[in-house]
Amino acid sequence: MDQPRNSKTSASSLSRAASLPRANGDAPRITHARFRIGDQVSHRQFGFRGVVFDIDPVFANSEEWYEAIPEAMRPSRDQPFYHLFADNGESSYVAYVSQQNLLSDETGEPVDHPAIDALFERRADGRYALGAHRWH
Repeated sequence: MDQPRNSKTSASSLSRAASLPRANGDAPRITHARFRIGDQVSHRQFGFRGVVFDIDPVFANSEEWYEAIPEAMRPSRDQPFYHLFADNGESSYVAYVSQQNLLSDETGEPVDHPAIDALFERRADGRYALGAHRWH
C-alpha cells in the first residue's frame, strides 16, 4: 500500500522549485542530461577528453565566464553543463562544458587526471564508477 504523500514536504519542494532562477525566461525547467557522472566524454571542437563528475541542469557559471566565449561559439544557457576532470594530452584541469559540445568518448583509454582516483574506480570494462566510499 502506498504511503500518503506529505503535503508539507511536497508544497515546500514545489515552492523551492518555483523559486529557482531560469537561465532564460523561456527555458524549460526540465532538461535531459545525455551523460551521467562517471561517463567518459570528449569535446566536439577541441578534442580534449574528460570524466563527468558533476552536472548542472542549465548554465550555472559566472556571467564573466560566459561572455569570455566568442559569441559565434557561445552555447545556449538552457541545456545541461558538465563539470569534467579533463586531460588534453599535455595537462589536466577541470572543464565546464555545454552538452552540445560533448561526445561520448569510446577510445577506452583512461583519462589522465589526478583527482579521478579520489572519486572513481575504473571498472574492468574501462568505464568509471563512483567509488563505494562515495555512496551514502
